Amino acid sequence: MVVFRIILFSFFLFGINSAIAQVQFEEVKITKDSTSYKPIDPLTPAKAAFYSTVIPGLGQVYNKQYWKVPIVYGGLAIGYYFYNDNNKKYNEFRDIYKRRLEGYTNDKYQGIYTDAVLINAQRTFERNRDISTAVMIGFYVLNIIDANVGAHLMQFNVNDNLSLTPDVRQNEIDYKYNVGLTLNYRF
Repeated sequence: MVVFRIILFSFFLFGINSAIAQVQFEEVKITKDSTSYKPIDPLTPAKAAFYSTVIPGLGQVYNKQYWKVPIVYGGLAIGYYFYNDNNKKYNEFRDIYKRRLEGYTNDKYQGIYTDAVLINAQRTFERNRDISTAVMIGFYVLNIIDANVGAHLMQFNVNDNLSLTPDVRQNEIDYKYNVGLTLNYRF
């Protein structure tokens, strides 16, 4: 039994060495990647955010995302329009109410609106004016964030070697559809 183990051990020892010696290595050729290398500038997102802070939409122009500029100015214009409209109506109802407190009775809403309705209208238009201000500030901040994130995402290498695709397969057991995502990475 001991002799058998020695023969088996020597067979493995010499057999592995001879098997390794017979393997021929092929020459491996390394080809250049088809994608072009662009150096990453870590200050690009900061520049884009700064440009959008100074002039809204300029960060999107810096990122070459020109189609976003009308969206930025449209959002700011809508916020400004509603701010201006609600501010005019607020000032109108406030002035009418002040004149009524002073004793004047010749306003255009005399006999139509009571003092309580004028106070309620003031509060409503003031609240809407404040919401419009928040919308304008929100679009301004989103403009800055979008420019920064857009500049960050432009630095990622996105090509066909990396893809995320939806995957819909029919289960063979109960014939229901399984839905998922497939992440492919090719070397």
